[in-house]
Parts: sequence; C-alpha cells; structure tokens
Amino acid sequence: MTVQIYYKSSGSEKNSNNLVLFVDEKFNINPLKKDLSNSEFFYINDLLKNSDLNKNLFVFELSSKKKIILVSIKKNIKIFDIENLGAEMYGRINYGKSSEYLLKSNTTISKDKNFIGHFLHGFKLKSYDFNKYKSKKDTRLITINVLGNKPSSNNLLKFKALEEGTFYTRDLVSEPGNVLHPDEYAKRLRSLKQHGLKVNIYDNKKLKKMGMNALLGVGQGSVRGSYLVTVEWNGAKNNSKPLAFVGKGVCFDTGGYSLKPAKFMEDMTYDMAGSAVVVGLMKNLALRKAKINAVGVVGLVENMVSGNAQRPGDIVKSYSGKTIEILNTDAEGRLVLADALTFTEKKFKPKFMVDLATLTGAIIVSLGSEYAGLFSNNEKLSKQLLEAGEKVEEKLWRMPLHKNYDKLINSKNADMQNINYIGGAGSTTAAQFLQRFVLNKTPWAHLDIAGMAFSKYGGALNSGGATGYGVRLLNQLIEDYYE
Repeated sequence: MTVQIYYKSSGSEKNSNNLVLFVDEKFNINPLKKDLSNSEFFYINDLLKNSDLNKNLFVFELSSKKKIILVSIKKNIKIFDIENLGAEMYGRINYGKSSEYLLKSNTTISKDKNFIGHFLHGFKLKSYDFNKYKSKKDTRLITINVLGNKPSSNNLLKFKALEEGTFYTRDLVSEPGNVLHPDEYAKRLRSLKQHGLKVNIYDNKKLKKMGMNALLGVGQGSVRGSYLVTVEWNGAKNNSKPLAFVGKGVCFDTGGYSLKPAKFMEDMTYDMAGSAVVVGLMKNLALRKAKINAVGVVGLVENMVSGNAQRPGDIVKSYSGKTIEILNTDAEGRLVLADALTFTEKKFKPKFMVDLATLTGAIIVSLGSEYAGLFSNNEKLSKQLLEAGEKVEEKLWRMPLHKNYDKLINSKNADMQNINYIGGAGSTTAAQFLQRFVLNKTPWAHLDIAGMAFSKYGGALNSGGATGYGVRLLNQLIEDYYE
C-alpha cells in the first residue's frame, strides 16, 4: 500500500467520490451543509441520530463508489490524539481497491495550527508495511488531496523527516539476521553520508587496538565482523557540545553459550533496535536540518555460538580499563554499551548521553508493552525525557538506581560481573552496571526498550512488527529543550 498526499488550493468537493470532513465531538454536521448535497446531509444527519456518538469517526458508504468520513475533534485535543485519529482513519479505509479522498482541512475546529500535519503524520506512520520479501506486493494506492489550510513548508519538512527517520528504523529492525548482519549494517550506515552526516566506522582491527574488549568479546563467536560506528550531525553555528545517543546493535542474539530457548529466538533479529533508533534519529535530524550538534554511536555485533565464542567465566578488560567477569553470555548488550558509553564520553565530551537498548526481559515483566524503563543519574534530563514521551505517547517510567545494588554485581575475580547471580532487580542491576562506565559524571539516561521496540499485535501508530519507538520521543526532546 502506497500513500500519496497532495495539497490543493481549489477543487469541486461536492463531486468528489470520497470526502473527509471534521466535526465537533457531538458530531454536529450543520456547519458542513455547504460541503454536502441536501440528500447526503439529511441522510447522514438521520443516521447520526440513531448512532452511538462515543466514537472518533464514522465512515458512511453512500454507494459503492462514494464514502463520506466524519472525524470528531474533541475540545483541548492533545497532539498524540490527533495523530491517533489519522492512524484510525487509515485503519478504517485500508481495504479494497485503490482510492482517492478529498480532505477538507478548513472544516477543522481545532486551535492547533498544525492539526492537519499531525493528523496526516499519524495516517502515514500507520501505513508502514514491511513487505520487501513478499513475492506478491500490495500495489494499492491511497491518494489524499488536501483542500484548504496547509501546514507551513517548514512543518511539512519536519513531519516528512520524522516519518523517514522512523521508517528507516523500522526497516532496519524488520530485516532478517541473515541479511542485516554487522558487516551489512555498517555498510548501510555509510550511505547516511549523502544526507550530510559524518560517518566513521571502527572495525575489529581498530577496536582491538583501542582496547574495546567488552564489545569484541560479544562478537568473537561470529564469522561476521564487529563494529563501532559514529554518526555526527553538526547543525549548530557554534562548537557547542553535542547531544549523544548510544545504541545497542546486536544483529542476532542466540545468547551465546548461555543459549536462549528455541521458542521465539527468531525474534532476536530486533535485538539491534536501540541502534536502529539512534541512526533513524540521526537521519531525521539531518533531513530537517536541525540546529543542534548531535552524535550517534552504535555498537554492531552478532552473539553466536562457535569454537571461538566467549565462555561463561571469561574475564575481559573493557575500554574504560575496568575488568568484567562474564557469568552469562546472554547478558551481552550491556558489554557492548559499556565500551560505547565510555568511548562516547571520552571522545565527544557530550552535553548528555542517552542510550537505548532492548536490554532485559525483566523490564517487560515490570512494564509490559506500555512503557519503556528510564534509568538516569540526572533529574533534569529525566524530567525532560518523561515530558517528551508523554507528548508523543512514547511513554517512559522512571526506575531506581542506588549504590546498594552495586553489591549484586561486584565480582570476587574482577572489578564486576555482568549479571546479578543471586537474582532479582534484573533491569536495575543492568542499568547499575552501565552507570559504572559513565566516568566523568556526564548527565546520562538509559532507556530499556525491550517491551517497546517490536509489537506482535500492533499499536496506535503501527500495524505490528517494528515500532520505531524512540525516534519521535528523542526528536521531541531535542525540539522542546535543546534546539
């Protein structure tokens, strides 16, 4: 399914096959008399009198060739509710043959100047479908001609950039592990240079020389390479400190010798979702020419079983110089992030660092698929992230960090161990582990997105599969507080 949106200054709406009109929450259609024929007006008005009006929209099929869609706008409607309305409309009309709709934007009663932009943004996000490997493609086309009020060109650019960034993330997460292994992933990231991003790729040889043994240990069992990739955007006119985003990119996770159960292991292609969010965000910032400096850092590895794979009981020396005893090879994401965080802080001296990872199953036990876990050493950054998440409905829940958890990851044989062997507080001890690699008190937040990156049943703005969770959240953070 392809969606096309055009903006028109004039048109004959009464002769259009399909109309999209906006009404108040009581579905009062009197203001729409000029947009409907007399027969259509009286027919719809009569149907509404006998309908449950506790709905967001109605689709009236007047004939096999004509639909009229009424969309209800509640008072003081929030931005994410506007986007959800657009997504709901897509869900209601996404069937049958190709179709064309005329959307009368001047019938909106919302005070939000960007109402139509947000509405169609939600529509577009919901329309995403990963069908790259299907022999039979969905060639249907939905065309929406917008008549009346048009978002500014600057806002249109922002919506388009955010959609492309989100779709880039979803595409990466949706790819199978035999296609998007670390070698291919690093290769694809090179192409981001065309958008004005600076891309540096550190391969096995360079990483070994740098002493990134925590990251390299995870990938040493794979025939594929391991990489650290930095993606920089310099959009500020000054040399201000960059905002830093760090992502876990485990392209496939067998668990290593601490082998995962076979059931649902196929889903471990999305264990690189944190890295995909970071690069999708960076692409979005470049496309919309964001007036900030930012850097994305991703560690790309494959956690496999082989004669060369890391063993439980191994001890590695991280990039920070701290030693780690590997008690469980399936607690690998924190090893990748440990080296990436220290490197990012040391090399870029950022204003803050936000890392994202599908890090623990324990966060799903705690929060399900409604909230991502937020762990942070900084109250200001935490508050900003929570508020940005509420605004775009990519919600976060603050989880605890405390020095008393440290004793659960202290090791007798090394500076620390990579799991809490006693059990309990799985997500917190993982975050507590990561915090040890933030060496210079840089404001830092860890987002555990294990329950949010992929959805089997779909959500408000996605139809199932990769969600792209995090791109819109972090973009909102930047827009509201740093741009």
